[in-house]
Order: sequence, then C-alpha cells, then structure tokens
Amino acid sequence: MSIVSTNAETLLRQALDLGPDERADLAAELLASLEPADDPETVRTLWAQELERRARRALSGESPGEDWAVVRQRIADELAG
Repeated sequence: MSIVSTNAETLLRQALDLGPDERADLAAELLASLEPADDPETVRTLWAQELERRARRALSGESPGEDWAVVRQRIADELAG
C-alpha cells in the first residue's frame, strides 16, 4: 500500500468493510470527483487502473464475481420495481 494520510487510511479501512456494491459505488463517486473531469486521457487512465485492479481481484479469487443469471435477474427486478 502506498503512503497515505491517517485520515485516508482510516477511510480506506472503512470502505473495505463495505459490501461489493457499496465499494463499487464509492469507487465510481471518487473517480467522478477527480479533476479535470473533462480530460479524456485522464479518464481513460483512471478507468484502465480501475479495470486492472478489479481484474487482479477476480483472478486472485478475492472477488469471484457473480453469476450473470443472478445479476440479470436483480437488474430486471430493480427496473420492474
């Protein structure tokens, strides 16, 4: 882990205690808050880093993902209700 402030480290530990969906939402919000938001190269770089992080977690087994049928049904339920 890189050197971060005590506040950032505390927040990170709290964030890591969240469920997968909440962590994903939080990550998306944090990425969206970075400046400059309009710089396409910065956005591409940040998304590439996030995708690499997620791929490493999936390949390591830390985050095996969800079955597509389950996800599809959850989305359908959310859209219906």
